Amino acid sequence: MTHTIGRLGGAVFLILGLLLSGYSTYEGVYAAGFAGTAGTLKVTSCEAKFHHNASRRSRRGTDNVRCHGTFVPAPGTQGERDSRAYVDTRRGYPEGTLLDVQQGGPALSLTHLGEDRDYVATDGKRALRWFSGSLGGLVLIGLGIFCTATGYAPFGRSQITYEAAWEQSGRSTLRRTVIGFLGVGLVGAGLCWLASLFV
Repeated sequence: MTHTIGRLGGAVFLILGLLLSGYSTYEGVYAAGFAGTAGTLKVTSCEAKFHHNASRRSRRGTDNVRCHGTFVPAPGTQGERDSRAYVDTRRGYPEGTLLDVQQGGPALSLTHLGEDRDYVATDGKRALRWFSGSLGGLVLIGLGIFCTATGYAPFGRSQITYEAAWEQSGRSTLRRTVIGFLGVGLVGAGLCWLASLFV
């Protein structure tokens, strides 16, 4: 079968792009307050999720602290009070701190499958950065479509040259589709990230 490597690589790009866009969009809509139940989490304790120094260095800027407490839904919402709530944050907070969060559906954890609720900190900066990831996933999807359709492999020894693949893509709507995904993904991700610097 010709162009097998390129098509398999394209399928990997598609899967990664869909996963990145899907997960980032999920986190983004909750962080922006567009989904879930708004409320506050009153912190009782915070603990580091990673205990080794190497892990802290490699995860700098990520949500490496888990804060536990009681979730109280905002007045007029349909949420439920939850004394076992927790949310992942970038830093710890003193006991009694009120954090704005969104209550989502049941958390899909191996230890508490469907028992605990999922909580996401409400934050405009975080939301914009998650949306940047959502749009960045479109770049991978565009590459996946191009590689899957033409058989071009951007890594290793491709069975078809980039020039030949690009020429082949111009004979249909494929080229416009790929350019659309790449353009929207790159420009949109860049604008969201830039906007997050001013929020």
